[in-house]
Amino acid sequence: MIYVYLADGFEETEMTAPLDLMRRAGLQAKTVSVTGKKEVTGSHGIVYIADMTVSDPEYDITDARLVMLPGGMPGTLGLENSQAVKDALDYAYKNDIYIAAICAAPSVPGKLGMLKGKKAVCYPGFEEQLIGAEAQSPDRCKCVTDGKVITASGMGAAVEFGLAIVRELCGSETSERLRNGILA
Repeated sequence: MIYVYLADGFEETEMTAPLDLMRRAGLQAKTVSVTGKKEVTGSHGIVYIADMTVSDPEYDITDARLVMLPGGMPGTLGLENSQAVKDALDYAYKNDIYIAAICAAPSVPGKLGMLKGKKAVCYPGFEEQLIGAEAQSPDRCKCVTDGKVITASGMGAAVEFGLAIVRELCGSETSERLRNGILA
């Protein structure tokens, strides 16, 4: 299962585009609200209904293949302040499970020291929060995969980010088929 965590104020495109691509690839992906309710409002006022909350009985991080964090403000802060997100990241990190974060959200695993020694990219201004990472310039690369960590610079990289996730979990052929199908 892929778990996509949502807090009020997340960047809508950074969640929707990768989730759409993952589902087109046949991956099982669920949105998980950390707000205590399934209704989550994006940073531009679009209301989403998450598949589950972190307290729902069907939520089980032990079946995760990938943990994904969309960026946006104040959504990233909501993710950073969520114990469930910290626990999920910790579980993923300790069990060699993919961690994917875009825009400001790489700061969440970054502050937890999970990006040490990894190449990573984020929204400009958040580089110092990627503790120990080799921060890449978003002018040079919009999306970076380093081992089990996938990061992207922002909303404009959301499709590339989603394709990178698909490439890692389904292979290059599936990723390229999707890229061609959406004319990216």
